[in-house]
Amino acid sequence: MILTGDYHTHTPYSHGKNTIDENVARAKEIGLEQIGITDHGYTHISFGLRRREVASYKAECRAAAEKYGIDVLVGLEANIQGVSGKADLTEKDFEDFDLYLCGKHAFIWFDRLVYDTMLFGAKNYVYERLHLKPTKGMVARNTKAYVNAIKKNPLDAITHINFYCPADPVEVAKCAADYGTYIELNSKKTHLTDEELMNIVDKTSARFIIDSDAHTASRVGEIKLVEEQLARLDFPMDRIDNIDGKRPNFRFAEYKKHM
Repeated sequence: MILTGDYHTHTPYSHGKNTIDENVARAKEIGLEQIGITDHGYTHISFGLRRREVASYKAECRAAAEKYGIDVLVGLEANIQGVSGKADLTEKDFEDFDLYLCGKHAFIWFDRLVYDTMLFGAKNYVYERLHLKPTKGMVARNTKAYVNAIKKNPLDAITHINFYCPADPVEVAKCAADYGTYIELNSKKTHLTDEELMNIVDKTSARFIIDSDAHTASRVGEIKLVEEQLARLDFPMDRIDNIDGKRPNFRFAEYKKHM
């Protein structure tokens, strides 16, 4: 299995350690055809990209693409801000970006103070940190948030489903398949069990991309964690669209053509 593109990497514009140039240089070194620079969305309190930085962010991506001769996608890993599915990359920002990832993160500005901040944000975080079993209500609420985010935003991929946000991954994947959003297999975080992953495969037509979620240049293209999981399973490799010469058919780019 050879990775064609790594679509989830971070830089100091959020909380990555290496520059855009260094991430792209590493992508070139290991033979990737594409790389996505996807720092955190605007509502991340500590580590979000700021709108005043977008011009320099884009310029560095374009300069690195020209310097190293590979495709560099200007992206964002947006934040799901609440159960409504609201995300912090909105249509007014779309012209600045090529790639739209989205996931659940802690320590962001959630949409509604009580319902989203407390029940969607803080409760998920506390339950995960204390290793508590999620309630049925939590799972239903989280599932609804993922599904609404996919329906309301032209997302290319949902990142690390179930990480600090336990949901019904089959229901999320069904919606993702319907709307053309990829399910990310994240090689930094263990987020789907073997059983959950195979349930998605068996019960939905969802398609997948593998990403490193690199926060250092040395981890760009690193997919060992996913490779180890897939090796344990009878996983249909033809469902993964960024390996062995394939490139994903991203929803966001198609959406922007019709704006």
